[in-house]
Amino acid sequence: MLTPAVQPPRFAHRRDAGRRLATALQHYAGRTDVLVLGLPRGGVPVAWEVARALHAPLDVVVVRKLGTPGQPELAMGAVARGVLVREESVIVRHHVAEAVVLATAAREQAEVARR
Repeated sequence: MLTPAVQPPRFAHRRDAGRRLATALQHYAGRTDVLVLGLPRGGVPVAWEVARALHAPLDVVVVRKLGTPGQPELAMGAVARGVLVREESVIVRHHVAEAVVLATAAREQAEVARR
């Protein structure tokens, strides 16, 4: 039996990833038209490092995944404040009724508002 090769992680941690990303984005440093957005939870430490290095403001966007019925880890879309993004291929492939998509979106949108 073959054992899969273990690859070392690309980054030591999320802040390391943010520092490296900031290096690639240095041409945006100091500009007044730049805003760095972070997605909780894991994206905020990355975004913080980028914002710090670019001397740019940081904001957080609360996003909620729309889990597919019966497979909640499979995203059929996502919501943020006033935004619905649908993954139509998942919705169609898993025969998710429109009413279910909309009800799930409404429930998750309420959670976004609460947070």
